[in-house]
Amino acid sequence: MEVMKVLHMNKGDGETSYANNSAVQAKIITTAKPVIEEAILGILCETFPESIGIADLGCSSGPNSLLVISEIIDIIHAKCRNLGRPSPEFRVSLNDLPGNDFNSIFESLPAFFKKQKQEKGIGFGRCYISGAAGSFYDRLFPDKSLHFVHSSSSLHWLSQVPPALESNATPAALNKGKIYISKSSPQCVLDAYSLQFQNNFLIFLKSRAAEMIAGGRMVLSLMGRRSIDPTTEESCYQWELLAQALMSLVTERLIEEEKLDSFNAPYYAPCPEELKMAIQKEGSFIIDRLGHFEIDWDGGVEELTNTTLLPLSRGQRVAKTVRAVVESMFELHFGKAMMDLLFARYAEMVDDYLSKNRAKYINLVISIIKKDN
Repeated sequence: MEVMKVLHMNKGDGETSYANNSAVQAKIITTAKPVIEEAILGILCETFPESIGIADLGCSSGPNSLLVISEIIDIIHAKCRNLGRPSPEFRVSLNDLPGNDFNSIFESLPAFFKKQKQEKGIGFGRCYISGAAGSFYDRLFPDKSLHFVHSSSSLHWLSQVPPALESNATPAALNKGKIYISKSSPQCVLDAYSLQFQNNFLIFLKSRAAEMIAGGRMVLSLMGRRSIDPTTEESCYQWELLAQALMSLVTERLIEEEKLDSFNAPYYAPCPEELKMAIQKEGSFIIDRLGHFEIDWDGGVEELTNTTLLPLSRGQRVAKTVRAVVESMFELHFGKAMMDLLFARYAEMVDDYLSKNRAKYINLVISIIKKDN
């Protein structure tokens, strides 16, 4: 699977679009706001640049894409107002993979700028927003051009499926009937995923270290786990239920078993120790804060159906959220015709699971500081 070409959130503003099914991600951004504010104020305590470089990595599309940028500008503008000084020039870069729906982001910019002008007096002349298409597991920006880097709900996506799982040496035998780490996965599968994450995260840190000024801050939030055991339900059971939904279609001979066995998610939910290990090994950053918080699988937001105006079940809300994120990969591998049935089946299984279990995503949030050169 060529992740860079395949992975993107569902485009547009339709029923299955990411724009209409990203309440969980919005909740994560809102919950992490105090960490973002602390990091930005930390920068302004050290220096007060006339022009500040900001990057949001994995910006996706829809209402969340400009939410973080708006909050960052609010924080800086409020600080400037308290100090009686003008706001700096904002150089904002929105990054995602080339398949991202950048068009919808830029179509929403006039309304964004109008609101900034009305509420803060910051217009086109003081805020410059550009798109940066490419993988954040590579260089994206000029040397020492960024003061603040943010990424939310993105770094759990790997640059590729671990190579050991996509080799020609019968990958089905390694993780049969599963699409991610599971209680039944052999140790070699766990090791392959952990190694791929470490390699990716080291490259990510090295790339950002070159692009950030000394004293610059970075706040990252991503799906993770509290335990060092990667098979805990809190880090992988949503994938387990998705594998079960696929297996039900295999049983009914709607998809081939080989198709299921050959799919592996380019995803990894790390524990705090793995983040620390990579940061210490790369050596360019100091950890300022590292913590976690819980998020309901459905975001805790009730939603009505389009047809009957009755509330969707929790399973249906979870399925819509997950579908908006992973459908591009699943459609390519299993076929477009299977998507409605797959996610309907998944919704039923999630409803059954949530009726008996307390299910929360664990979201890690880390704030780090670029060391002096």
